[in-house]
Amino acid sequence: MGPLELTAMVGEVGAWIVYLLIGFAFGFILESAGFGDSRRLAAQFYWRDLSVMQVMFTGIMVAMVLIFWATALGWLDYEEVWVNPTYVWPGIVGGLIMGAGFIFGGFCPGTSLVGAATLKLDAIWFVAGAAVGIHGFGETVALFNDFWHSSFLGRLTLQDWLGLPTGVVVLGLVSIGIVVLWAAELLRRRLYGDADEG
Repeated sequence: MGPLELTAMVGEVGAWIVYLLIGFAFGFILESAGFGDSRRLAAQFYWRDLSVMQVMFTGIMVAMVLIFWATALGWLDYEEVWVNPTYVWPGIVGGLIMGAGFIFGGFCPGTSLVGAATLKLDAIWFVAGAAVGIHGFGETVALFNDFWHSSFLGRLTLQDWLGLPTGVVVLGLVSIGIVVLWAAELLRRRLYGDADEG
């Protein structure tokens, strides 16, 4: 039953090799899909090219369904899967900062690394700016430590929050995701017609 104890299976060096291969494959796929190009990434905010949103929503829905099917079949112990702890207000502020950075810079952290790996200058500057921001945050977090640790709700999932069975939540989210993808594409076509995206 999962999750797999990778280090116990292949050793620490073997685990790092697996992580490196997964990271390389992920970056290669992102670059092959054109997601290392800030122009394409920024185009989603102007409803010109929705491929990033479509890929992300589809990936989230597929992963969610597979995780909970694996749990239902007894292949995965979901309670052993690490879930980010919820800090409501710091999460909202952090999301707004990251979203603003995505709009202004045209990259998220992962795609900026992909762009930098292919020597795109805007991506290299974005990564450098992110490094400065991370360092600055680390040096100043003590000034707002109380806020940083406020509104803590622990390991909170949607099914826990809504008080609904997991299957109902998964079905509802997949349904909402399909409607959002359809509506977004319909809006893009109304705004820009059937011209090629990008």
